[in-house]
Amino acid sequence: MKNHLIAAIGLLAGVLWAQETKPLPLSQRQARVSPEWLTQGVMYQVWLRAFTPEGTLRAAAKRLEQVAASGATIVYLSPVCLQDDDVRREFWSERQKACGLNNPRNPYRIKDYNAVDPEYGTEADLHAFIAEAHRLKLRVLMDLVYFHCGPTSALMEHPEFFKKDKDGKVSTGQWHFPVLNFDAPALREHLWANMAHWIKDFNVDGFRCDVSDAVPLDFWEQARERLTLLRPDLVILAEGERKADQLAAFDVNYSFVWYYETRDVFAQKKPASALRALWEKTRNDRPQGARFIRFTENHDFANDTTTNRVEKLWSHNGAAAMLAVNFTLDGVPFLYNGQEVADAAPQSIYARWPVAWAAGETPAGKARFAFCQKLCAMRRDELALTQGSVTWLDNDAPDAVLSYVRTLGSEQILTVVNLAGRPVNVQVAVPKAHEATFRVLLASGAKEDSVKSEKRTFVLDGYGCFVGKR
Repeated sequence: MKNHLIAAIGLLAGVLWAQETKPLPLSQRQARVSPEWLTQGVMYQVWLRAFTPEGTLRAAAKRLEQVAASGATIVYLSPVCLQDDDVRREFWSERQKACGLNNPRNPYRIKDYNAVDPEYGTEADLHAFIAEAHRLKLRVLMDLVYFHCGPTSALMEHPEFFKKDKDGKVSTGQWHFPVLNFDAPALREHLWANMAHWIKDFNVDGFRCDVSDAVPLDFWEQARERLTLLRPDLVILAEGERKADQLAAFDVNYSFVWYYETRDVFAQKKPASALRALWEKTRNDRPQGARFIRFTENHDFANDTTTNRVEKLWSHNGAAAMLAVNFTLDGVPFLYNGQEVADAAPQSIYARWPVAWAAGETPAGKARFAFCQKLCAMRRDELALTQGSVTWLDNDAPDAVLSYVRTLGSEQILTVVNLAGRPVNVQVAVPKAHEATFRVLLASGAKEDSVKSEKRTFVLDGYGCFVGKR
């Protein structure tokens, strides 16, 4: 009997120990704490080949004052490392071949991770660009491309640095570039040293990591441990959507699913409420406090086609309406170069087709710049937009309208946005609606019409938006 009792106690202790040591679900774990310069910031992508007619770091540095004037606080700089110029088309991406420009120099096909490409300038030019950004109170993220490299990369001196196919040849991934082998400890050391080089020698504030999901998470986690010793307020952005990214390695992720869902809403394939459903699902799948950049354009979607520019896809007012959502919802809002002047000129990853900066002198361009300034100022001045909780509010036009409130202490900021091109009168279920009015922070084609019990009525033009505070 005694032996049975001891065994039972042991079994119970084992069960309790297993329960205690079993990892919590991701949704019950906390995302890592990140610097305020990210969580309260606005990101702006500088794509060098389009940002200026010259396409250089020196020319780009001269335009940074306009970036700062828009209200953006973080510059995400496209890759500046030496590009591979190999002309063998079997090592070109399908997109590279399809564009018809016959340029082997792809910013995401790197030859030397430690060298600045002469197309963009010199190391001195990069130093000057970062120094000018810092003078203007802008942080700088550099773009790292570690999943693959060019076929004549300096790393080819180390065969063990590359994955091999069944015939023993260097593997190429979906873009036909040689794929790096992260099982090789020396490769990891080489890349960690490269990251440290940009921090120590160029004073960068962080990194954007290309195709981050294809690189083992433990590589990024160990990078974080090492690099934090050099820069405690380092920020790392993942170009991926791996669910455990923000537990230890990354500060913020892309959200391609948010972009694609937005695109479907504007194409009238889905109701506006699909965005709310996606937000709620993401919240339940991710660590608490997980952050995403909220974008409507970046280099992948704005380039190599004239049909994907957001100003043409969604119209000028539609693009502005979605900016209002991305700036007032949680996450880090994101502007692509030229977006602040409603640029719709064709761009290319593989050619120097510059932003039509003259658009900024047109009525539409001036209106968009003022709109972006207003959004950035609200985000800077209203802590509820960066620290407040998100509560979605029901409305009676869910096919067209998004409505939610950000709450921090006793303050609330209400956002009501029409994502349809037609006028809508909508009733929004606002808790304690009768107790206080909302002071208008931003209204474009929108006004509050009446308050009845627990509902407020808004009159919205096509793509109208209302942001108010109480």
